[in-house]
Amino acid sequence: MPIHVSAHAQSTAKGVAAILLTIAIFVVDALTPLGIAIAVLYALVIILGAASLDRRGLIAVSVLCVVFTILAFVFGHGDTFDTDAAIRCAISLCAIIVTTLLSLKNQQAMLQLKDQAALLDLTHDAIFVRDPADTITYWNRGSELLYGWPAEDAVGRKAAELLKTRFPIELARLQAELLETGRWEGELSHTRRDGAELKVVSRWSLHRDPRGKPAATMETNSDITEHREAESALHKAQAELSHVSRVTTLGELAASIAHETNQPLAAVVTNGDAGLRWLSREPPNIDAARMSLEKIITNARRASDVIARLRALARRSEAEHLPLDLNEAVDDTLFLVQRELAERRVDLDLSFDPTLPTVLGDRVQLQQVIINLVMNALQAMDDVSGSRRLRIATRRETAENDQNVALEVTDSGTGFDAEMAGKLFNPFYSTKPDGMGMGLSISRSIVEAHHGQISASAGEGGGATFTVRLPVAATGDA
Repeated sequence: MPIHVSAHAQSTAKGVAAILLTIAIFVVDALTPLGIAIAVLYALVIILGAASLDRRGLIAVSVLCVVFTILAFVFGHGDTFDTDAAIRCAISLCAIIVTTLLSLKNQQAMLQLKDQAALLDLTHDAIFVRDPADTITYWNRGSELLYGWPAEDAVGRKAAELLKTRFPIELARLQAELLETGRWEGELSHTRRDGAELKVVSRWSLHRDPRGKPAATMETNSDITEHREAESALHKAQAELSHVSRVTTLGELAASIAHETNQPLAAVVTNGDAGLRWLSREPPNIDAARMSLEKIITNARRASDVIARLRALARRSEAEHLPLDLNEAVDDTLFLVQRELAERRVDLDLSFDPTLPTVLGDRVQLQQVIINLVMNALQAMDDVSGSRRLRIATRRETAENDQNVALEVTDSGTGFDAEMAGKLFNPFYSTKPDGMGMGLSISRSIVEAHHGQISASAGEGGGATFTVRLPVAATGDA
């Protein structure tokens, strides 16, 4: 079991040793006829004193050593002048003075380091220093508070083992970047002394010795655990709200959905009756019955497709960003609003770019954006007495080094004014008396989560255009 000696006890022991050494040197120098500069050993007294005395105390000890050196010379050689003894005395005095000056300089440097270390203790960040072997050599007050280990327990331990560090990339790659640039920054997972896990933003700075070799690494860590937990809670809340919005939108489309499922189901019944009639004839008309069965299968699959699309939109699941053809996503979405278009007497104008590259996205979430934009456009044209036209277009855009896919939804509705434009994407803001004001806000959140942008512009003669821009999927992702 290791024995910890207090700093006060160590200082007292050094003081006693310095006193005993001073007495021994004086006695030997004054009473023995040795032909060597015994007083040079006073330098050891000064070195011992420098570890426990302040500036004034060190100077006092130095003056005392000078006095003892001169007294010993006078006591031993006062009656007759001895040139060799005088030279030895001068050498001893020089050694005492030089050692004193160097000790004072070192003491000043140590005070500066302590002041700098004290400043590091004022920060709330955890700061520690480790050598090339990952052994902790310095541990500030912020580290004690964040991780729970006092400095005496942390210094001398391996940092990665003590904190059970989990790295975002391979440690070899991280160290290679540190050696190349002298810096590294990223998020790490650490474990406190009580077992609690922490998320920190970590900044590493490499210090090199005069020969350019790595000497130490200073690591500064900021606790972002609560921030990450809040982000996770916000993401969960947004996902729940998005799901509620999808289900609400599907409720608004109930008539269209019922029509889309009733049509193929009615066709199934009709063709089933026809098939039975063909089989009841004498002789049975096998070819006509087979044709009826084929129509039953086709319509059943159509109904199944409608239900599958509805289930995909209604389900609650984590977002999956996969390569996606935006043209196909728009086609699948329009399948659900065909009846809405017919009942509102809206002419649909589609302009798809057949060479459109894929984007990286979640199909259900992006279909929700398309449904929101289309339903908003249809509702904006409800009060229009003349021609109602909905135009949906896709195209590829190139801006500097960026490649984007753009989706435009343009209506011939009442439009909006400049003051309204800045509020359209705000939560709970709606231009409709019975609107929730969440559709466009959720759409913006979804688009931004896909690293894209959504914007709105009013037409000169009325109407509005909503544009969604999404980055093209990288070659390795497609």
